[in-house]
Amino acid sequence: MNKRMNARRIVQPMALAAVLLAAGAAFGHGDVTPQPVNTDGLAPIGKEWLPANPYRNNPLAIKIGDSAFNQNCARCHGLEAISGGIAPDLRLLPKGDEGDEIFKPRVINGSVRNGRVYMPRMADYISQEGLWAIRAYLETRHVDDENQ
Repeated sequence: MNKRMNARRIVQPMALAAVLLAAGAAFGHGDVTPQPVNTDGLAPIGKEWLPANPYRNNPLAIKIGDSAFNQNCARCHGLEAISGGIAPDLRLLPKGDEGDEIFKPRVINGSVRNGRVYMPRMADYISQEGLWAIRAYLETRHVDDENQ
């Protein structure tokens, strides 16, 4: 009986710690407000939105976009842009101007359905430079088909 009591004294706190750790992981995303993106080194664009990505194939923009995507977009669109099904798989966006035409209004306007915000208006939080850097990164993750 004494051994059983000692085992409970050890197991119960460990079980509680496991539950608290799991709860922390569930809420581990923290603040879901999009975070600003440091675009130092990229040519400034300004406030007026360009029709197409000026940073396409720019190695610095891709590096910045990779970091910015993982800070701001991955919690819904998946690490390395591989969607887990919560949000669209952004690797399937067409490359080039066609994909830019889809990307631009979505990051500017966000996504609201039935009064629920599914994606915030990212342009309210991240500069045009930062968002085009994310788009440059996404083009490096492009796949033509979900099965690839």
